[in-house]
Amino acid sequence: MVSLTPAEHDLVMDTARRYRLFAEYEAHGNSPVYEQWCRGIADDPALIGLIDQLPLAKRQPNLVLGAARYLGVPESSFPEFRAWLLTHWEAVGAMARTRSTQTNECGRAAVLLPILASLQEPLSLIEVGASAGLCLFPDRFSYRYTMTGQKGAVREIDPQTGRSPVVLPCTVSGNAPLPTALPEVAYRAGVDVNPLDPHSDDDMRWLEALVWPGQDERLRRLRSAAKIARNEPPRVTTGDLTDTITDLVCAAPPGTTVVVFGSAVLNYIDPAARRTFEHTVRELPCHWVSNEGAVVIEPVTTRLPKSVSETRGQFVVTLDSTPLAYAGGHGQTLDWLAS
Repeated sequence: MVSLTPAEHDLVMDTARRYRLFAEYEAHGNSPVYEQWCRGIADDPALIGLIDQLPLAKRQPNLVLGAARYLGVPESSFPEFRAWLLTHWEAVGAMARTRSTQTNECGRAAVLLPILASLQEPLSLIEVGASAGLCLFPDRFSYRYTMTGQKGAVREIDPQTGRSPVVLPCTVSGNAPLPTALPEVAYRAGVDVNPLDPHSDDDMRWLEALVWPGQDERLRRLRSAAKIARNEPPRVTTGDLTDTITDLVCAAPPGTTVVVFGSAVLNYIDPAARRTFEHTVRELPCHWVSNEGAVVIEPVTTRLPKSVSETRGQFVVTLDSTPLAYAGGHGQTLDWLAS
């Protein structure tokens, strides 16, 4: 048996904890298969050792498991998954090194819509970390908001053309300012270090691999949203979000309200780069809407009403750095904060 140095032991423990937390706070109640697999990985030194051969940024559960799903791992018990992963690790590790997590979850539009609809129309939307640009079409989706505490009351919002093939359910608590109609969007653009093409079979296969096992409705939504994007391709620029955001904002049509937004993207860049982006975007003539983890944006973290430990697995939705709501990671819940 290979002995580990104290530093190496701490690193292994960090990775194990990462997978255990993912199982407990993200996969639990959302994907029984991922919950089982991640709990098993967290307790398996051999698998943790393999994962720790990857660069730190490449060890995340979504990426490693997405690579395994892309390569054909069956939905199975943990012992069967473990055997498959050990056999195919070389290919899984190679894919994790070359790919990145680019989950294009259009369901997150449900937690952004109340903010977008509160702004002066028409809107120019600019998404950072746009992936294939599927979240740039909030005006093309249908929404079904179920309000808690109101005997299951549902607010139904559809495009003027009728019910969309993409229907986003969301359970709402608190006094969220739900709109009665969708906002007018005049312009759509985005930036990503590696934009994906909804016309590409391989890119779509990767996006589908990032959908968690058992979430068939998410998979259907992804495919339907991709059809919308193929019919009206948004402009998605290749580049660093901080380096490109000024040009993107300045390119928006005059007479529109420019909104820079993103979901689960800033956690993939280091804290110094986040601060630089925050400073840059706040100096531009635009609104900034974010949907990130509670510890990702420092000025937001200090203004939250609950401790981070109380809201693990939830995102925080903000407007111009002001926290407005907690949200489910895939847009399934919206808990509006008291004003």
